[in-house]
Amino acid sequence: MEISKPQSFFQDIRSRELHGFRAPKRPYINGLASDFYEIGAIAAEHNGPPMAISFGKTCKNSDIVAMSDEDGYLSLFDTRRKFSASASFQENADKTKVCDWVAHQNAVFDVCWIKDDTQIMTASGDQTIKVWDIQEKKCTAILMGHTGSVKSLCPHPTNPEIIVSGSRDGSFALWDMRCNSSSKNIHGEIAICSTAVVKGAHLFPRAKRVRRGKAASMSITSVLYLKDEVSIATAGAVDSIVKFWDTRSLKNVVTQTFPQLESTEKERRLHGITSLSQDLNGVFISASCMDNRIYLYNVLQLQKGPMQSFSGCKIESFFVKSVLSPDAAHMLSGSSDGNAYIWQVNKPQEDPVILKSHDGEVTAVDWSHFEVGKMATSSDDFTVRIWNSQNSYGPSTNSPSVIRRRVMAIPGAECRKLLMNESIHTSKDSGNLCPSDDGLDESSSRKPIKMPKISTPQFQKNQSMADSDFIETFEKTPDAALKSPSSVLNPPSSLKRKTIRDYFGVPTLNL
Repeated sequence: MEISKPQSFFQDIRSRELHGFRAPKRPYINGLASDFYEIGAIAAEHNGPPMAISFGKTCKNSDIVAMSDEDGYLSLFDTRRKFSASASFQENADKTKVCDWVAHQNAVFDVCWIKDDTQIMTASGDQTIKVWDIQEKKCTAILMGHTGSVKSLCPHPTNPEIIVSGSRDGSFALWDMRCNSSSKNIHGEIAICSTAVVKGAHLFPRAKRVRRGKAASMSITSVLYLKDEVSIATAGAVDSIVKFWDTRSLKNVVTQTFPQLESTEKERRLHGITSLSQDLNGVFISASCMDNRIYLYNVLQLQKGPMQSFSGCKIESFFVKSVLSPDAAHMLSGSSDGNAYIWQVNKPQEDPVILKSHDGEVTAVDWSHFEVGKMATSSDDFTVRIWNSQNSYGPSTNSPSVIRRRVMAIPGAECRKLLMNESIHTSKDSGNLCPSDDGLDESSSRKPIKMPKISTPQFQKNQSMADSDFIETFEKTPDAALKSPSSVLNPPSSLKRKTIRDYFGVPTLNL
């Protein structure tokens, strides 16, 4: 049976606002032992080295690793299949390979699983993004509009139709795949244009005086769609600044953060960021910097700068990535010295665990979302290596997701009366009963609590909610009347949604 996805920190807050109670904190998974071991190594079969790797995002496909390479191939491997110690890397690749195909006629810099792992997106040096049906290995749509290599992709945390991308042309773009164009290319692929673009996202004010060609080359290296569902984080090759944007108004940066280094401002700006990552809750963001450090930020305390930093690895190229573990307990990074490094987040000063097997620069890395301690590393030695820990465990134990399902039940009428100080009323409409505790009679259930809806209009409409008052209000909004997918990015004012700036006091910056 597939395990439901754990709720993020921001979804947790909304649930508390709606239901008037506090869920206990997630248990902090402390201390994977240093006895990591290599499960096996898979050879990259084509002429180009691996560029990106990603584990599947559902329980069913959590052991499937997607790998893209410099030759434009996309390959899927099943890491559940046993690796033979005596087998060659090529034999392991043949044994574990699920399928592969040519996704682009250029390097594929990033891959992104969407729609319960039925589709996968590829970002390429050919300046396009493609959407692939995994079963048929067929491109269903192509996203066009960037004028440089597409370096990074990230889906909306709850709506897989919305994607943010970052490009070497210095811009990041929002895409809504429901906004299909009527035009098709010679291969029958639907062409989709972006719904919003921010150009020169990481240019300094003085860069406007630089000749246009040079200013435009300031690449966006990484983008994140934050768990509050409306904020985006971006990083670039120019400096170590992480910027945060509100998708409802992209004219100005909401806020930004960077390391408080002792060096001069000029020296600080010379260190670009190679990658961003966030934990499953969405509270922490890591930034892998070209000063050979990885910085960890608390989204709710960005004004304080990085809360921790990790050193020991060598980040000498923009292909070296790092990723925060889903439970925010560990940091995994590649390195230009041919090793991979793992730190405990709560003990950043301790020496990292060093994984020594690769013979070239370790570039893309990733954690499994459903098996703590399982990870993958890729290298310029044309291999992808799978690792695990002796202390790892699967989702069958009392993992955070299991605990979350147990405690997120809506409290009964008596609990609501105590926690929300509201009187209990008997519902006259049996079709609008709130879920009740096992010990309560249905006749004692109260009417649903009238609270502002915090999800997008399109999502609310899909839920077929029984509340006729809400449906009537929703249908009166212009976006809903037109059934326009753009309402996702521009919700009506009646649907006030909290963003990261509602959780910490940082004034809006006008840059």
